[in-house]
Amino acid sequence: MTLILGRSDIAAAVDLDAVLDLLASGYRAAAADPAPLRIRTGLPGPGTATCLLPGLLADVPAYTVKVNAKFPATAPALRGVVCLHALADGELLALLDSASVTAWRTGLAAALATHTLAPPTATTLGFVGAGAQATTTLAGLRHLRSWSRIVAADLDPARAAALPAAVVPTAVAAAADVVVLATWSREPLVGLADVRPGQHLTSLGADEPGKRELATDLLRASRLIVDDVDLALAGGALGSAGLDAAACDGTLGEILRGTLPAAAPPERPSVYSPVGLPWQDLALSWAVYRHAVRTGAGTRVDLLG
Repeated sequence: MTLILGRSDIAAAVDLDAVLDLLASGYRAAAADPAPLRIRTGLPGPGTATCLLPGLLADVPAYTVKVNAKFPATAPALRGVVCLHALADGELLALLDSASVTAWRTGLAAALATHTLAPPTATTLGFVGAGAQATTTLAGLRHLRSWSRIVAADLDPARAAALPAAVVPTAVAAAADVVVLATWSREPLVGLADVRPGQHLTSLGADEPGKRELATDLLRASRLIVDDVDLALAGGALGSAGLDAAACDGTLGEILRGTLPAAAPPERPSVYSPVGLPWQDLALSWAVYRHAVRTGAGTRVDLLG
């Protein structure tokens, strides 16, 4: 039997501690060999299609294959499925809504990274963009530490208020110690002149070619951490800004393994700009699947019957 898990099933089954633990373990693990595939292609019209496979984690007896259609003008902007297969025999254990899986795994991975890299003294949190990614990132960051104030700017002020956050016009970087950007922007939204030493920024929007949230001068001057250097060059913050690998100071995996310090030099801002890795889909999907099996959630179908 295959378990079908939709948006509400996934939201109800997210165990923050379980997912954060799996994400941290995944970052600490050595890079997969051979490297997983991330295939992206344009479609006739406004959309793109992406496939990520396989999602693998040590000690998880399953793997994922994700197929996304991405249409920025729609809601949700992502449409597709994550297929969760048994590692032993390929049995299709579950089909999960990819928009929900992507929002939760990206948001919680961003929360883990932001908590790790932001100064312990940071108490004010700001968001540029208040959509699904901001919502899940905020859930993770509230779980990991306390915040004295949360502010947000969005093209729809009501969405920023519903995050919930105090709505600010545009200058989020001036109002927060830590800034999370989660937009579809193809033009830089924040430059070096907008930030201060010791400030941390997490940019989630630079996840495919041409998307940019941070200006080149800011990326050059910051301590820049990514999830994967090759992906950042091919379609992430480095490549879209015209920078080479020398502009990157390391990866989150190196920091969580202890080979790089978490703290940036106090005279520099710090930036985390991930692209997203296939094993993150497995971390979220496996935790959700196990919870759903225990609680009887979702819909069971016999695709082979």
